[in-house]
Amino acid sequence: MHDIEPYYHWREHYIADEDSSSPFYGREYDEFRFTQKIYNYFIHPQWDSFGSNTLYVKVLYVSYDEGYAIMELIGEWNDCLLNDIMYLKREVIDSMLKLGINKYILICENVLNFHGSDDSYYEEWYEDVSDESGWICFVNTLKHVEEEMHDTRLQYFVNFGKMFNNINWRPHKPNLLFELMDNLVNGQTKRLTY
Repeated sequence: MHDIEPYYHWREHYIADEDSSSPFYGREYDEFRFTQKIYNYFIHPQWDSFGSNTLYVKVLYVSYDEGYAIMELIGEWNDCLLNDIMYLKREVIDSMLKLGINKYILICENVLNFHGSDDSYYEEWYEDVSDESGWICFVNTLKHVEEEMHDTRLQYFVNFGKMFNNINWRPHKPNLLFELMDNLVNGQTKRLTY
């Protein structure tokens, strides 16, 4: 787990801890001491804590002009016992909403498990963005994670599943990933060429 770093090739375009509007502005990272854990496993120190004990985030890119954010997650998403969605919504998303961010791309390939509860925070988040023609998209969810999200009825509020999986997003600039996701969410079939 400690070898899995957040994606860093977009740092020439955006760095969350240097963005005064970011909820992670001013964070300092110790590259030599590993202190954050998911259960008994240390994780790379570049991941950001937002109140959950088992789920961490990295804001990879934000475009205030276009109104979108790209975030990467790692860990176990546990709404059942730990109410992770509440922490994510209150500590990260709400501050972005105030700045006009209404389209969210969450890269979930390192979300190892999902334990759902009710869908009220997802519904709130959906209502917050849908008035502004926004959307929420989970990219590259693992099959068992996708199944649990579906069982929790998140598909009514979040775009995820087959169409949003197996996206090779790393070779592209953030604006191309956003364009792809926007096309997929809006029912257009345009895909990036790999």
